[in-house]
Amino acid sequence: MAIPTNIKTLLSGDVVEWARIEFKETWDPAASLKTICAFANDIDNWGGGYIVIGVKSGRNGEPDELVGVAPGKIDGYLKDMLNKCKLIRPEYMPITEVTEYKGKKFIIVWAPGGSVRPYSSPKTMAKDSKERIYYIRKMSSTIEPSAEETRDLFALANNIPFDDRVNHEAEITDLNITLIQSYLKEIGSSLFDASEKMDFVDLCKSMNIVNTLPEYTKPKNVGLMFFSLNPERFFPYAQIDVVQFPEDLGGDTIIEKTFKGPLHQQLREALQYIRNSIIQEKVVKLPDVAEAKRFFNYPFAAIEEALSNAVYHKGYDVREPIEVRVLPDRIEIVSHPGADRSITEEGLKTYHVFNRRYRNRRIGEFLKEMHLTEGRNTGFRKILNALEKNGSPKPIFETDPERLSFSSTLLIHPAFDGKNVGVNVGVNVGVKLNSTQKKILDLIKKNPKYTNEEMASQIGVKKRTVERNTQTLKSKGVIIRHGSDKSGYWSVNEGF
Repeated sequence: MAIPTNIKTLLSGDVVEWARIEFKETWDPAASLKTICAFANDIDNWGGGYIVIGVKSGRNGEPDELVGVAPGKIDGYLKDMLNKCKLIRPEYMPITEVTEYKGKKFIIVWAPGGSVRPYSSPKTMAKDSKERIYYIRKMSSTIEPSAEETRDLFALANNIPFDDRVNHEAEITDLNITLIQSYLKEIGSSLFDASEKMDFVDLCKSMNIVNTLPEYTKPKNVGLMFFSLNPERFFPYAQIDVVQFPEDLGGDTIIEKTFKGPLHQQLREALQYIRNSIIQEKVVKLPDVAEAKRFFNYPFAAIEEALSNAVYHKGYDVREPIEVRVLPDRIEIVSHPGADRSITEEGLKTYHVFNRRYRNRRIGEFLKEMHLTEGRNTGFRKILNALEKNGSPKPIFETDPERLSFSSTLLIHPAFDGKNVGVNVGVNVGVKLNSTQKKILDLIKKNPKYTNEEMASQIGVKKRTVERNTQTLKSKGVIIRHGSDKSGYWSVNEGF
């Protein structure tokens, strides 16, 4: 595989700093593996570095003599290098190239900054060696980090979100100038006029969607997500699936629509589809009231915010789509992975959420510029306000203990589910209950102090299923919760 520069450039030191290059006469696995690990850790955010094998270095680490690598040794060096690099944790593999210069052969090892830092390698090559070190590069030396430097390395790793990482598999040509200019025009950026005359790479650098190494220009993930015609090439299942279950999950009919492409385009197209195909309005004229009552099965503003948040917070290194499940009585928007550990289950239940860590800080920037999502920690409030204004039940936000997924459930307006809109909440006519809801109702009648967890165990379903159905029963006025989740009790409205 070719590297993004050549040996002449490396030997000159004009483009790549000497601190990012190490010259070796031969392949030295013990020393070179540590250097590869240090370049992968890239503690100073320089972009990794290079090892050139076949060059004798001088006193200051600069090239002194071009000795070359004997052709008969090249394959052995490469095979040993492959085996030794498998000892690095997490998994990391540099890129190598055999090149010829001035009639001699050289091996160039390019070790870009890794995307899942910190990396460690064995302290020695001894078979019984178990000690591992997070090697780093300081000036032109590979060293063991101090305790403070180790903390800095871990902090640095935690501050590189996936969307802000360089994508080494893509090329600058994978970024589309038309998409970039369309975005700049939409947000009213002065870069739009300048983009007609600017060098394309300089334009991308100005938008911080490529890395800035002079010898190696590659897009960042966020650039590919918004300005590549086919981002799914680089992020499999970076898509939105809208799946309708008209007969509920056990039915035979499923209507599925998939939206791909740049994130903002697929989000807008999915929202337009939901608006046109799923959102319904009902107008009810009440006696002795001049103005008719208008409401929707689901307020579009709530869906828009919930789906935008899913796009914002999805892990694009996880090969799972965002799924919008449209069922007879609810819409579930599911994304992967789950919420950050700083968000508690209790906070989700009470809608008191403050997210200290954002998974995708760059995606948020672009979505906010296009007014597709709100500012920090305002999404839940916007959803709640939209539902309340429409007269809809409160939403259910859930994440599993392992934080593998996150779900936002919007329950249908009661008037679209058999409820007479002209009567007060708490008195229901013609309410239809599914089998799970009927079982829950029977349990509550037997023991009003049953918790959701206890009912889930009795019925043989997940706790999440019971929570969703009790929320539906409450919204229909069938049951009422008195007191807290732990010490409170249920009551059943008269007539059920």
